[in-house]
Formats: sequence, structure tokens, C-alpha cells
Amino acid sequence: MFTKAIVRTPGRSLTSGLTAANLGTPDYQKALTQHRQYIEALERCGLDVLILEADEAFSDSTFVEDVAIVTPKCAIIARPAAASRRGETVSILPILEDFYSYIEKIQPPGTLDGGDVMQVDQHFYVGLSERTNRAGADQLIEILQRYGMTGSVVPVTEFLHLKTGVTQVAENTLLAAGEFIANPVFSDFRILPVPEAENDGANCIRINDKLLLSAGFPEVRRQLIDQGAELIEVDISEYGKLDGGLTCLSLRF
Repeated sequence: MFTKAIVRTPGRSLTSGLTAANLGTPDYQKALTQHRQYIEALERCGLDVLILEADEAFSDSTFVEDVAIVTPKCAIIARPAAASRRGETVSILPILEDFYSYIEKIQPPGTLDGGDVMQVDQHFYVGLSERTNRAGADQLIEILQRYGMTGSVVPVTEFLHLKTGVTQVAENTLLAAGEFIANPVFSDFRILPVPEAENDGANCIRINDKLLLSAGFPEVRRQLIDQGAELIEVDISEYGKLDGGLTCLSLRF
């Protein structure tokens, strides 16, 4: 059960954030509206949401999930591969100290983005991507093991992050796109395949008894409804222009 979430209000510098999506420049006012709707969706899931002020110095700082991993036993400060984002970890540290007695840090030469970390019960799948290297993944797994949890690596070649293409949507059930549909790493799970045209819909958030889904993916929506999921659809189109998904916009614990 999740009870809390941390989000950060996007700053005007959002419009110059990192992106490979080639979908145009985000509309800042629309992004603010979508962010408020996202917060309302988290609250509908029963979460107490801490809203951090915008940080204009870091254009991507609204994507708070990438700078930390929050577990039931400790928090881990990540080390983003993008040098322009590493300063974001400084401001998230004191926030997490209010909630966690134990905080660890990923050290050089490791790089790690929170978007590459998918928790399933007490096990954490860690994507090896352009943003997370083997040194960072190995450090995270070693930290998890010290706190009685486990981890394993998953190569990521088609997506920015692991959770861009695969997320847990129910007990023993994953929503998977592209390379993750038939990945043997996930052979013990039931897989709901995402059609290629709706790949971005694979990034969902399972929160307690509800499921957050990005708006605009009708086939993904149909599959999830068929599974009996209680859906909350959220439009995050402006964040998609910056390669962002639902999970990126909050830390949930």
C-alpha cells in the first residue's frame, strides 16, 4: 500500500528539457494544468501528495522519479547519466530525509535513473539503458541486498527507460511493449502485450486498488478494463514531448 507521493511543479524552463521525441515544444500553461490533474489522480488513489516548488535551474526536475529510488526500507539517491540533471539530487535529499532514516547514494562511475527501476514486491528489475550503466545497477542491487531485498538487470535497447516499455498492472501481470513482450526475464509473469502504435501506453502506475493510465491509448485501455482494473486516465501529452511518462512525475511510497 502506498500512502505518500512527492511531485515537483514544472518550471518555465521545462520547455528546454531533454528530449529525443521530436514532438514539438511543450505548452507550459497546458503542462501546469496537466500536472494539477496528475496530482488530483494521485489523491484519488488515497495518497498524501507533497508538492515541491519549481526549480528553474533544472529544466527536467519535474521528473522526480529519476533522481531517487524509494523502497520500503530505504531511499537511494540516483546518479543521472545526463550531467545537466545531477544537481537535482541535491534538493531531493533533504526532502527524503524527512521520511527515511536510511538513505544511500549511487557513486561514480555508476549512473542510474529511477525510470529504469521497476519494483515487484521485494524484487527490483533494473534496466541497463542509455541512462543506467552496469556500475550503477550493480551498486543498486548491492544496496537492496543489504536491506533484505533483491534485484536483477534487464537490457534495454528500444526504450529510454525500462519502465517506458514495461510496468506492473496487477498481481503477477505486466503490461509490456516491444522488446519486453517476449523477454525471458519476465517469463514467470502474465504479459499483456501493447500494440506498437500504442507503445507509450505501457507506462502505467499501479497504486493500491487503482491504475493510472495515460490518455489516448484505446487498445491498452480495453485490455486493462478486461482485466477488471479500476482506471484513472490522465492526459500528460506535454510531458510526452520530453520523453516523460506517468511514473516519471512522482515518487510513490
